[in-house]
Amino acid sequence: MALLDNEKCVLPLSSIAELLSAKVRTLKMYEEKGLLPNKEQSVKKLYSISDVKVIAFVHYLASIKKINANGIKYILEMIENNMDEKNRNEFLDIVEGKLENISGQDVQDLESF
Repeated sequence: MALLDNEKCVLPLSSIAELLSAKVRTLKMYEEKGLLPNKEQSVKKLYSISDVKVIAFVHYLASIKKINANGIKYILEMIENNMDEKNRNEFLDIVEGKLENISGQDVQDLESF
């Protein structure tokens, strides 16, 4: 049995929205502002498990921390340019653990506020 490939693009944005208890429109807005990982222009964009971590981080920064698109771009650039892949993955794993403590209802309450 093959191990899961975290870099293989298999998840549509609608599935990621469900995983994050977010609205698809919210994630599409992030995509339009250039906050999500770049994907080739195909009929249906698919994202990898590794991309989900970044998308969750972007959603956290925007919805919980209320950081605007320019601030999020700056944070993502700093992480990309100043961390090697190992440290970046460890950082996103820590963020993922913290996000698990925030319930989906908390995020929905903040989105409707």
